[in-house]
Amino acid sequence: MPATTSVPDLKAIQTLAAPDMAQLDALIRQRLDSDVVLIRQVAEYIIGAGGKRLRPMLLLLAARALGHGGSDARQLAAVVEFIHTATLLHDDVVDESDLRRGRQTANAVWGNAASVLVGDFLYSRSFQLMVELDRMPVMKLLADTTNTISEGEVLQLLHVHNPDTDEAAYLRVIERKTAILFAAAAELGAMLTNADADTCRALHTYGLNLGYAFQIADDVLDYASDAVTLGKNLGDDLAEGKATLPLIHAMAHCDAATRAELRRIVEHGDRDGLNVAQTAIQHCASLDYCRQRAQAYADAAVAALDDLPDNPYTASLHGLARYALSRDH
Repeated sequence: MPATTSVPDLKAIQTLAAPDMAQLDALIRQRLDSDVVLIRQVAEYIIGAGGKRLRPMLLLLAARALGHGGSDARQLAAVVEFIHTATLLHDDVVDESDLRRGRQTANAVWGNAASVLVGDFLYSRSFQLMVELDRMPVMKLLADTTNTISEGEVLQLLHVHNPDTDEAAYLRVIERKTAILFAAAAELGAMLTNADADTCRALHTYGLNLGYAFQIADDVLDYASDAVTLGKNLGDDLAEGKATLPLIHAMAHCDAATRAELRRIVEHGDRDGLNVAQTAIQHCASLDYCRQRAQAYADAAVAALDDLPDNPYTASLHGLARYALSRDH
């Protein structure tokens, strides 16, 4: 981190980004418009759910760090948010989730069919927005990213109820499901400035490592937080038969009897096994291990920013890496 600039916390980052984010919000609501009432209702419900919009904010900060604040950045930020929101709608259907960010999921309110179809609407609207910009490298990156996210969804499905999922397999899933969109958002910020290939690669590397750190920290919270703070049901991953890194580490380091019980819990998606899982995770210091892994990814993200200009926006990118590790929901 350049010595002349301090690392801001999330509140300071949000304050810095607030003018761009306000214009982004207006654009999002304008481009959600449809004469099909249900589309407006479902899309507004999930877009208005109060998320921090880290991915579009990441794009806007990256562009600003390199001196660009044009309307095309906000339009691409809206594309990123629509893609992310579509994945949330589809995820909640696949996972049969009924709670997100402390309130009912869209599929719990309107049903699975409406959620899937509105997710499709958001995907198609995102492609309309990117085509309007008429920049082939931008469209290629977003098309490749969206395809990779879909692969990640299917890959994760293959590992549901699979107690043999190891750390390498887990990392392959979160790279495609989560980290790749962070990477695309950061790289798009550079592409809009016509930055050279090294700068684009640096921001891609930053975003990818930030995404890894963010998801590992998120998976720690599923075993270390509480439902009110977390905004979803504690143990959801376990109930869905997903072996995330804390459980994977514990299963690799616990005694044979505990491992057999944990395997049974994953195979059956047994939420009642949460206490057993938490005890094993605590005994094996698995959360500490996961935090160390997340820290390593956050450090790699920060290192990728070494050659960026020293300004408040670059400092904010550093701050997002710190926030990924410290958040409680």
